[in-house]
Amino acid sequence: MGQIEEKIKSLNINLPDPKSPVGLYVATKIVGKLLFISGQIPIDKDGNLIKGKVGKDLNLNESYKAAERCGLSIISHAKKACDGDLEKIKTCIKLTGYVNSIDNFIDQPKVINGASDIISKILGDKGKHTRAAISSNSLPLGVAVEVDAIFEIN
Repeated sequence: MGQIEEKIKSLNINLPDPKSPVGLYVATKIVGKLLFISGQIPIDKDGNLIKGKVGKDLNLNESYKAAERCGLSIISHAKKACDGDLEKIKTCIKLTGYVNSIDNFIDQPKVINGASDIISKILGDKGKHTRAAISSNSLPLGVAVEVDAIFEIN
């Protein structure tokens, strides 16, 4: 077992199964040494979408947890793309997070910290990344957040 898998185990994390896309796109794409992961939406441990408008239907903590679920899905897809070997990840380059929030909500970065924090906890220094946290007036299926990622792999 590699260091990253040991870290996941020590954090008592169960990665979700990577979900197949529901459109004409792929969940992951490797170009050279870059691994692109399509936007992941939040699915709770019971398989339910985490829906709602942040600042109205979900508070900051609930939306942080939704972004965290997106981060776990990103790691799950990265694992699948790396043939089950997370040690192939050299670094997380960038996350882009979208927050379905009310007009006067200004804490999008605090929401997307949910994804950033879990990826950094799992990957350690390899998890340090650049990022954007963007407000959106709507997201697919009414979900609260969506996060995509770019990794460098060996």
